[in-house]
Amino acid sequence: MQQASETQAASETQASYESVETDLCVIGAGSGGLSVAAAAASMGAPVVLIEKGAMGGDCLNYGCVPSKALIAAGHAAQAMRDCARFGIAPVEPQVDMAAVRAHIRATIEAIAPNDEVARFQAMGVRVLRAHARFIAPDCVEADGIRIKARRFVIATGSRPASPPIPGLDQIPFLTNESVFDLEALPQRLGVIGGGPIGLELAQAFRRLGSEVIVLEAGKILGREDQELANPLRDRLVREGVILRESAAILRIEPQPGGARIVLGGKAGDEPLDVTHVLVAAGRKPNVDDLGLELAGIAFDGKGVRVNKSLRTSNRRVYAIGDVAGGAQFTHAANYHAGLVLRATLFRLPVSVKPHLIPRVTYTEPQIAAAGLSEAEARAIHSKISIHRWPFSENDRARAEGQHEGHVKIIATPGGKILGAGIVGAHAGELIAAWQLAITKGLKLSDMASVVLPYPTLSEAAKRAAILHYAPKLASPGLQSVLKFLRRFG
Repeated sequence: MQQASETQAASETQASYESVETDLCVIGAGSGGLSVAAAAASMGAPVVLIEKGAMGGDCLNYGCVPSKALIAAGHAAQAMRDCARFGIAPVEPQVDMAAVRAHIRATIEAIAPNDEVARFQAMGVRVLRAHARFIAPDCVEADGIRIKARRFVIATGSRPASPPIPGLDQIPFLTNESVFDLEALPQRLGVIGGGPIGLELAQAFRRLGSEVIVLEAGKILGREDQELANPLRDRLVREGVILRESAAILRIEPQPGGARIVLGGKAGDEPLDVTHVLVAAGRKPNVDDLGLELAGIAFDGKGVRVNKSLRTSNRRVYAIGDVAGGAQFTHAANYHAGLVLRATLFRLPVSVKPHLIPRVTYTEPQIAAAGLSEAEARAIHSKISIHRWPFSENDRARAEGQHEGHVKIIATPGGKILGAGIVGAHAGELIAAWQLAITKGLKLSDMASVVLPYPTLSEAAKRAAILHYAPKLASPGLQSVLKFLRRFG
């Protein structure tokens, strides 16, 4: 009798859940997850998309889009100060932070329809606004619905990490998830972290009128080629950003109207009083409460462990974007999405190639890089050639007064392009051609032979490529050939 009651109870529990079977279940509606869902649905595959937070994920709501809108506002303010060189009287801008915030929100709202639930439902995607959790290797539960899928894609992204600084949890610090909601300009902003996010926001707020101090435990942009970072370092200092590199933060103390950041040094403790603290010291993958253990999916502090094809230890499950570790860029997540689609829908072999993922820091000057850095190239190749061309030698850069920075090209002695780095105006746009060259395995001769419009900044990159062949043009052998040919008129 007792066994019959237990069977009935189990049957009633099972009946309380809706069961869904699908080809593909995507967990996370950020850039990578949306790309997978949209492409798979367009090819006729049944798709379930699960998102507990805002559609569009971090990029749309807290990252790429709002930060670039803020940076644009800062750029406009700085242009008002820097226009004297064009014969225009400079003025100190009057900044209305509430209006800047409205500009940021309007930018997000203009893009948001591309990521809305209705759009994906119209494609045939079933969208569940709930928390997803694996309950078995082949089953996810979300809001009373159990989804069994042939393949799963984890695209849950990442969130700001909080460094273990004593006292940090005692103050209402800002992150990229909250800083764009400020309606009043910070009077004195302390930025913890000198990576791309920290520096982009530091420069933007400085240009809008805040006092800004950047605290970095090592060097700013420590993962970047310091040859490219140096012009940015100089520019930030000229604009009034206080850079404290090799800074050791001992503790943070709450203060009326702000906080006190206490630094350690040979001369003793050094207090820095700020009105706001922005933490931009790395990110943490979103792997919590996903039931990964129940699905047999290995993970650690860096994220879900994947192989070169982005497959997890559970053969049914893939992970893409920030949660899979590696490069934490929106375009990296979209690149991963394309690979997973090839693997899951077409059964094609795929392999992640990290050197195909470019990176850009959207400061002024911008820093962009593709392929191998100089240090990475030297670690792999016994001999490399490096060629540079300054923007000060570029006519368009001179005309627009944006001539700081240079192009740096890394190649083999035979001219195969290994990497490129650009620091200067519009570096993020200029790197595209070099990323294409690296992806397609082109040589410097290919880049040198391209006809470019004049005057453009892109000519600087071509001039750097031409430099590879300058020694050959001056070689005695070639000079002898030319001398011989001149005899025939």
